[in-house]
Amino acid sequence: MSRFVDEGVVSGGARRERWTRLALVWGVWTLVGLFFASQLYVYFARTEKAVPFAKSVAWQVLAVYVFAVSTPLVLWLARRFRIERSNWRRRLCVHLLAGTMFAVAWAVCHITIDSLFSGEAKLLSPVNLARNVFVMLDKELLVYWIVVLTSHAAVYYQRYREGELRASQAQLQALKMQLHPHFLFNALHAISALVHSDPDAADKMIARLSDFLRLTLDASATQEVPLRRELEFLDCYLEIERVRFNDRLTTSIEVDPRVLDCRVPNLILQPLVENAIRHGVSQRAAPGHVRVRAERRGDALRLEVSDDGAGLSTAPSSRATKGGVGLSNTRARLRQLYGAAYRFELADDPRGGATATIEIPLLDSNPDAGGITRLDLGDTYAPPPGRPTRPAEQPRPASSRA
Repeated sequence: MSRFVDEGVVSGGARRERWTRLALVWGVWTLVGLFFASQLYVYFARTEKAVPFAKSVAWQVLAVYVFAVSTPLVLWLARRFRIERSNWRRRLCVHLLAGTMFAVAWAVCHITIDSLFSGEAKLLSPVNLARNVFVMLDKELLVYWIVVLTSHAAVYYQRYREGELRASQAQLQALKMQLHPHFLFNALHAISALVHSDPDAADKMIARLSDFLRLTLDASATQEVPLRRELEFLDCYLEIERVRFNDRLTTSIEVDPRVLDCRVPNLILQPLVENAIRHGVSQRAAPGHVRVRAERRGDALRLEVSDDGAGLSTAPSSRATKGGVGLSNTRARLRQLYGAAYRFELADDPRGGATATIEIPLLDSNPDAGGITRLDLGDTYAPPPGRPTRPAEQPRPASSRA
């Protein structure tokens, strides 16, 4: 049943598009006819052959409607026999022949209309008709080629836009795929460090890494995902880092329920959290905390990742500010997806540590809910099959420092 419904929807959409194109054709030619009518009226206004404005409109609009009736057929010929580099000789001959036939037909129609409105029946005599058709042939051919070239221009512009879109998607996919080897290198390096000192922890990290890769492969062809899904990816990544750092890492996630269905770039939070852990938590001898926050700010979705490390001003390496592969990749993906309609900054947090902030256009939000919800994703989201749930982590009080 759904197949027939889908076909009906597609058929209805195609029908509406066809009627829209026809309305555009007739609307354009009507405007051209009104322009010609004003010219005719002004030209004869001060002469003995003055033409009433209503008659001028009827005369010229009827004349251009000869073009309007034929335009769909000319457009079909332009699409059917499109002039390409490989076939331009044959297709050019086709259009020269078709254009001549249309031009003769249009000229005969226009001479007939001129005879009816001017009252000069002699225009239709065989000799006059042949002579006038020949004289008007260049102008009628010009109209034919304007329609054909307009069709070609529209097709080439569409191809150009499709090519740009494919190139953009390919670039986004390439940027996205850069994250996988970068993350894998860091994860495998951490696992290798635990293999001998803590085999159980290494085994847990391998299991969590498997879950994370399974989730990312499921969405490998998707550039944007709902925030809810992105938080699942993030939770899986955080479990890997919790095993690695044990009690030295605590996390909290605060999300406005209205933005859970907003679309965000796939794997946009993971490099931000990785940067916070690497340059914030791992540099401390004491336990560290990473906070992730998502909320609505006007027409934008605001994402924040904060740590309570040393901050940027005392960072031992400029990589904390430049971000290496992860953050430079994030900037490039945001620029590719949103152009200038985004904000991304990494700054010191007045309460200590550093905060990475992203603001992107708000899409697919749920305006009915409100407030900030603290999420413990181990309880909120169902884990993948075979993956045990972890105990709920106690969130910090709202007044605590990120």
